[in-house]
Order: sequence, then C-alpha cells, then structure tokens
Amino acid sequence: MTTDGDGFDVVTGAFSYSGAAIASELRAAGRRVRTVTGHPGRVVQTPAGAGIEVRPLDFADPAALTEALRGARTLYNTYWVRFAHGHVDHPVAVARSRVLFQAAVEAGVQRIVHVSITNPSADSPYPYFRGKAAVEQALRDLRVSHAVLRPAILFGGNGVLINNIAWLLRHLPVFAVGGTGEYRIRPIHVDDLARLAVRAGGSATTETIDAVGPERPTFLELVRTIKAAVGSRSQVIRVPAALIPAAARLLGLALRDTLLTAEEYQGMADGLADTDGPATGETALSQWITDHEDTLGRVYANELTRHFR
Repeated sequence: MTTDGDGFDVVTGAFSYSGAAIASELRAAGRRVRTVTGHPGRVVQTPAGAGIEVRPLDFADPAALTEALRGARTLYNTYWVRFAHGHVDHPVAVARSRVLFQAAVEAGVQRIVHVSITNPSADSPYPYFRGKAAVEQALRDLRVSHAVLRPAILFGGNGVLINNIAWLLRHLPVFAVGGTGEYRIRPIHVDDLARLAVRAGGSATTETIDAVGPERPTFLELVRTIKAAVGSRSQVIRVPAALIPAAARLLGLALRDTLLTAEEYQGMADGLADTDGPATGETALSQWITDHEDTLGRVYANELTRHFR
C-alpha cells in the first residue's frame, strides 16, 4: 500500500456514489485525496468531503485538467453517464474519458484504476456496453500502468437500484418482472468495490478484474428476497419483456426520474450483468438486504435529482 510520501491520489466524483466509497477507503489507508468533479459545490453539502481537495472536472479545458492531476500517483476514474441526458450521451462520455486519460498521462500520473462494466464489447448492440469497451481500449492505447474493474450492479450505501425495487414493492400492488425473470446478476457491495480499487491502485500489474459478489441470484429471486424482507404485499408477476421499457417510462414520468432504460433491461435480460468467474467481493447481497430490511426502500432515490437537478 502506498503512503503519504507518494503524493496524493485523485478520484473523479469523490462526492458521488462509487467515487465517495473509493475516496473513503483511500483516506482510511492514510492517503491524501483530491477530487475532480463536475459538482464542486457539493463539498459544502457532504460531510464526507471534509479534507478532500476539490478541482473542477472541465473536459473543455484539458490544460487545467492536466494541472489538477499533476503530482498525483494514481487516478481512480468513475466518470461515466448512465443514460443520455441533454447534450451528453455515451459517445460524448467516451470522448471525455479520452481527454481525462490523456491529461493524466501528461500530468505524470503513474497508474489509472478505471471502473468499467461487466461484459463490455465493441460489437455490443447497446451503446452503453460499446462505449465502455471503447473507454477500456482508449486506456490500453495509452500504455500506462492500469487496472480495469468490471462491476455489474452495485448495492450498499445510498445505492439506487436495490433501494428503488424495495420502494416499488412497498408502494405498488403489482410488481412486473420481464420475461422469465431467470436472468442472473452478480451484485457487489460498493465498499467491496472500493477495497478492490484501492488494492489495484497499490499494485503495478496491468490487469482486468470482474468486480462481482459471492451470490448470483436470478432477477426474480432478487425481487422475491426484497419483497420478503420489507414485508411487501405486492404481487410479483411475469409479463412479456416488451412491456417493461414502456412500464418503466410511465413510472419514470410519474416519479420525474429515469427508472430503467430499455437498454438496461435488455442488457440484464441478455445476461450481461452476470459472470461465471470467482467472487472478488465478500458481502452477500441477501444478508445485506436482511440487515437493512427496516430502512430499505423507505425513501425513493431519484437519479435525475442526484445528478442533474
């Protein structure tokens, strides 16, 4: 593990979800942390931000971005966009990632730890997964020491997906699962991801790691586990897969949020949130759900409010 004598580390979005967990893990290990963020004002709203240096994440000013990274040993990159919003879509996010990586190289950053996704592919029919593959390729092209972490679904902390499934089960009389519901997922706790990231940051090996937990429930099993934990009376039913994106859009309009995109559902149904490899995270999702049954889903987590409002 590195020490303060090695300078500091930079985390993109250290006041966001996975970025905050990585920053916290770094600080617990005695590292100084700087963040580059598109929301620099959040430092005054987030107690966890105390002691973290803040610089703007301005992709339109590569020189300033390079200076913000200068002196850092490791860059931990969590930057991405979940879905297209405004003028920012996945190709824009790929271009921005290239700017960030190039700035890191020019600043003399020794190592990059990049958070990607399970099963990225340049041939994927889904822009999200194609974009993730393009970012990984951009990192490889730079020939800098790096590690790529590939999580599927994150849980824990103030995560959105598991919480919002619980919220829907608490509030809706019917919960629809698309198709058979037998497609599997490999969730990892956000703190386990952070530990993997910091461990990779302290290594010199260029590697790609599936960041996945010890359990592989089907989506239907996941929903039933959450339903039992929160005491929901909602009826869980299977519906044709084609109905899920439309139903998600309608619910999203009611909640003023993007609940689930068609691409996210289709990717999960295609098995892209699953891997066959060994677990690299330790926290079991089923036990975590049981441990948080009293609070899970009590408050809806609005993605658009968190990131854009």
